[in-house]
Amino acid sequence: MENDLNLEYLCQNALGIARMAGKKILEIYNSDYTIEHKADKTPLTSADLAADQIIKNELKLLSPDIPILTEESADIAFETRSQWSRYWLVDPLDGTREFIKRNGEFTVNIALIENHRSILGVIYAPVTNIEYYAWRNGHAYKNSDAHGVEKISVRKADPGNLVIAGSRSYASDKLKEYLEKLGDIELLSVGSSLKSCMVAEGAVDLYPRLGLTSEWDTAAAQCIVEEAGGHITQIDLSDLRYNTKESLLNPEFLVFGDNSIEWNRFL
Repeated sequence: MENDLNLEYLCQNALGIARMAGKKILEIYNSDYTIEHKADKTPLTSADLAADQIIKNELKLLSPDIPILTEESADIAFETRSQWSRYWLVDPLDGTREFIKRNGEFTVNIALIENHRSILGVIYAPVTNIEYYAWRNGHAYKNSDAHGVEKISVRKADPGNLVIAGSRSYASDKLKEYLEKLGDIELLSVGSSLKSCMVAEGAVDLYPRLGLTSEWDTAAAQCIVEEAGGHITQIDLSDLRYNTKESLLNPEFLVFGDNSIEWNRFL
């Protein structure tokens, strides 16, 4: 099915849509905004909702026949979405807690899923104006004001000098125990999907997530990491897959570049 799509064309358009959403997010970021809480106690801002609306509207114009699932419209029954072989999966504002803390570490995430796999990913960080993107068999790229567009790749890990990305907002006892077993490491605490992007660009070796996330948190990053030569897997190293069940929660997972290291041996 993938062959009937121009993935590069869709990716470039998705980048433009992410920038549009990011511009709106920044307008709200630099003003007074409202904060609500969803049923699961997670925060929701007017920026989440505004970005969600922009992305859905623009994706419908870009690809009217492809369904859209976003964090803010995730109540589509599995009975319906299980019929989808292809769909957009979106987190309009990944890192709402980072947005509220005003540390700039939040992103717009847009992915295209086909047959339970991510085949296109766009991640845009509005504050830094940095974007990461990839499409299946098209490599992975980073675009920044400082360096322009450049191909990115994961790095080979040095077991004696491991650099690990961790979550700024979530740090479980299980994660702390795992990191201790890895030995003398450097831990970089970063928000949102930027942790996976750091693996993709070879800035860190590993991002272990031993807690709850949702499918829209990882989908865009998965294509970017994989096209950069890395992996996002479940703890047993099997593939992370999408839209296979009623729940949209991910299992625990590992993001890594160098597969010569047995990253799950301490789990």
